[in-house]
Amino acid sequence: MFKSDSLIPLKMLLFSFHASNTIILSFLPLYLQFKGLDGTEIGWVLAIGPLASIFAQPFWGYLSDKFKTVKWILLVCIIGLIIGSTLFFQMNTLLTIILMGAVFYFFTTPIGALGDSLAQRRADELNISFGTIRTWGSIGFAISSLLIGAILDIIGVQYMLLPYLFFGFLALLVVFQLSDVRMDAKPVQLKDVRKLSGNKPFLLFLGIMLCLTISHRANDSYIGLYITELGGSEGLVGTAWFIGVLTEAAVFATAGFWFRKFHPLIFIILAGILYTLRWFLYSWVEDPVYVLGLQVLHGLTFGIFYLSAFEYVTRLIPRLLQATGHLVFFATFFGLSGIIGSLGGGAIMEAFGGATLYFTMGALALAGTILMTIYHIQPFGKNPVKERGY
Repeated sequence: MFKSDSLIPLKMLLFSFHASNTIILSFLPLYLQFKGLDGTEIGWVLAIGPLASIFAQPFWGYLSDKFKTVKWILLVCIIGLIIGSTLFFQMNTLLTIILMGAVFYFFTTPIGALGDSLAQRRADELNISFGTIRTWGSIGFAISSLLIGAILDIIGVQYMLLPYLFFGFLALLVVFQLSDVRMDAKPVQLKDVRKLSGNKPFLLFLGIMLCLTISHRANDSYIGLYITELGGSEGLVGTAWFIGVLTEAAVFATAGFWFRKFHPLIFIILAGILYTLRWFLYSWVEDPVYVLGLQVLHGLTFGIFYLSAFEYVTRLIPRLLQATGHLVFFATFFGLSGIIGSLGGGAIMEAFGGATLYFTMGALALAGTILMTIYHIQPFGKNPVKERGY
């Protein structure tokens, strides 16, 4: 169907997976609310995904490095996504939702990380921008958020499994056409993986990063509920995600023009400043329409932060452990941060409301920005990072 070196299957995989992921991020809290769960219970369910990812990300990353393949690990995970989601959406009690959610997320959460890791390596092989490949994930996210939001407004959020499976099967079809990554011949051993635990700059960076990523993940979980708290509808939630991810796609697509101008940590600090401003502004709005307008900051926060952090982490880890290191990064970004953001955010939102939650997120982002600035002026933070093909 496609040439063996074509990037079309990889772009389509990113498109379809992130289109399906949009449905979970944007509408799962509303679906759980429809099921009768309160704010704290929703927080527990949303925390299962990040908790599962802490174990799933390094596990699948290690298997990818050990067996020298990303393609076939992706295939297994996508099959698990389809089966797991079908079972997950049949559950009706809190306990069964949590248990089946853990199985579902165990297969689902590594797909984005493995897809981005493959895109990073393919971009290096072809000497092109990682952002021009990754932007297709953002396009899929944006289109899905707008389209599915409108569809669920009509048919009801209880039927969100149907569009989710559509994109899941699309991902399954294109994964067979992927060109696998060319890896070093030396097989990775567990002792090699232990080297990551001794990489102090890597671990310190991940620790400081948590202050920013916790606030980001709390927003992922609760922006839909916040918009409805302010009087918005499911369609408005979809529109908000569409605006945000459209700006994210623009940042990824234009990375080749701006990314090499400064050290990645400079861009991370800039994103931290914008995160702080964004969350404080969200806490002050009283009309959901203003949230839509402020969503243009999503691309300038997540887009810049993710691209810069992914690049910086890539240079901190040995090539032999690229998939493992990337998935440890993802486990921290989307796993540990997601647990804290979901549980803490749900408790704050139920007790004090969405405005207080976003004010707290702004304070946390401010602390993270200050710590990241201190990290950058340290000797290991100031070391130049070798430029890539951005």
